[in-house]
Amino acid sequence: MRIQVLGPLSAEVGGGSILPTARKPRQILTLLALYPGRVMPVPTLMEEIWGAEPPQSALTTLQTYILQLRRKLGTAMGPGGTGGTDGSGGAKDVLATRHGGYVLRIPPESVDVHRYEGLVARGQDAFERGDDEEAAALLRNALALWQGPALVDVQAGRVLEIEVTRLEESRLVTVERRIDADLRLGRHTELLAELAELTARHPEHEGLHSQAMVALYRSGRQAAALDVYRRLRGRLIEDLGVEPSPQLQRLHQAMLAVDPALDVAAGPRRGSTFDLYAA
Repeated sequence: MRIQVLGPLSAEVGGGSILPTARKPRQILTLLALYPGRVMPVPTLMEEIWGAEPPQSALTTLQTYILQLRRKLGTAMGPGGTGGTDGSGGAKDVLATRHGGYVLRIPPESVDVHRYEGLVARGQDAFERGDDEEAAALLRNALALWQGPALVDVQAGRVLEIEVTRLEESRLVTVERRIDADLRLGRHTELLAELAELTARHPEHEGLHSQAMVALYRSGRQAAALDVYRRLRGRLIEDLGVEPSPQLQRLHQAMLAVDPALDVAAGPRRGSTFDLYAA
């Protein structure tokens, strides 16, 4: 089985789709796929589908949705996959009933989000070891698994909305870390277009703006780097009534002073661009 949640939802068995078209079975399949091998409690599934006020028939309806998913799974598995007419046998072993809930018994690597998280963990480890080439490659491979916004075609309920937020935040952090590695490798010029787009999409994100400033500065565009700071500071003051963080202020002052430390991150254990001038 192969399931994709980093973009449009996709679920296949042996090349055959098991993706339901109805909203609620899609939500159930998604939640189970996000936590393969772990029991998803019935109350959590109900909260996702119906919110805080499930109907009296909620349990029976949920069981019907599980049966529908098992039938699609059994059909895709081929002869012997469905077992009995109730979707038992092979499909029931894969989408199994457990005390208090249901579990999708598939290897975590069958779901793209778990391959993504594995690559991110390895990339972060390489970054902390100072192996920038490996870190950049691993994080780039992790980000390549994304085919669009997380669960872009799933109408998320209360539980999945939290998951979407978590995944999108993880994606942005991973992009930041990959850019840090690329900057440490001297790829500042190649990053200018990407950072221009990212800072436009995240106009108050100090980490991305610090990276844009450093990339511009190292590309011989000191005035443009200072202008990035000026515009960010104006937005923060106007929208939030706050000054940029001390790190960003020190980075700005270092650029004004043409600090040699801007050319390479100082110290044997190099951190992120944003922390270049941390206290």
